[in-house]
Amino acid sequence: MTPTVLVHRDQELLAKAVAARLVTRIVDAQAARGAASIVLTGGGVGTAVLAELAATGARDAIDWRKLDVWWGDERFLPSGDPERNETGARAALLDHVGTDPARVHPMPASDGPDGDDPEKAAGRYAAELRAAARPEDHGPVPSFDVLMLGVGPDAHVASLFPEMPALYDERPVVAVRGAPKPPPTRISLTLPAIRAAREVWAIAAGGAKAKAVRLGLSEAGPVQIPVAGARGRQRTLFLLDRAAAAELPPGIDRIASP
Repeated sequence: MTPTVLVHRDQELLAKAVAARLVTRIVDAQAARGAASIVLTGGGVGTAVLAELAATGARDAIDWRKLDVWWGDERFLPSGDPERNETGARAALLDHVGTDPARVHPMPASDGPDGDDPEKAAGRYAAELRAAARPEDHGPVPSFDVLMLGVGPDAHVASLFPEMPALYDERPVVAVRGAPKPPPTRISLTLPAIRAAREVWAIAAGGAKAKAVRLGLSEAGPVQIPVAGARGRQRTLFLLDRAAAAELPPGIDRIASP
C-alpha cells in the first residue's frame, strides 16, 4: 500500500498537526472498540508531539483510562534516566493525563528485574506484548491503532539501524548491541511487530532527514533503508515538515498544509 505524504510548514506546525490527528485516531478507535492502543517514539519531534497533545484542550476527548501505551524502542539505561524515551514521554504527556498505570507498558530498564541483560529484557517485553494480543490480532503482538516512528538521517526507525542483525530477526522484540548512535545498547520492536500496526506514522522534520525520507518512499530494501520497511496493515503516513520533504521521489503525491 502506497504511503500517504502530508507536509507541514515547519516542525512546530508538524507537531501540532500530528497531535491533533492522534486525538482523532484514538477517539475513533475507542468509539469503535471501547479501547485504543498506541506506540510512542522518542526524539525531538516525537516528544514535541506528546507535549502538544498535553497542551491541547482536545485531549479531554480521549478516555485515557482506556488507552494502552507501548514503546517502539528504548535506550537500555536505568529507570528515570533522562535519555530514556519513557522519561521524556512521562514528562511531556503521561504525567499530565489520567492513564491507567496497568495500561502503560514501558520497555524494561537496565536496573529492572532482568538486570543488565538486554536479551532477557527484550524477551520480557515480547511476553508482555503476547499477553496483550487477542485472537483477532493473529500474531504475537496487539494490532496497535497507531505506531509512531521517528526517522533518523541514516533512515533508521525505532532502534533498527541499517544492515544490523535486528533487521533480519523475526521475533517481535530484540536487544540491539553496538548501535551506531549512543547509547549502544537498546531494545527495539522489529519490522514484523511494526507491520502489525493498523497505522504506521513516520514523522520527520529538518533537512537532515530529507534523503532518508526520499529513500523510505522508494523501492529500497529495508535492510539497507529500515524506514522503507515500516508499513502499516491499513495505512502508512509520512508526516513531514517542508525541509524533510525537500527531496521526495518523482511521482509521490503530497498533501500540503497552509
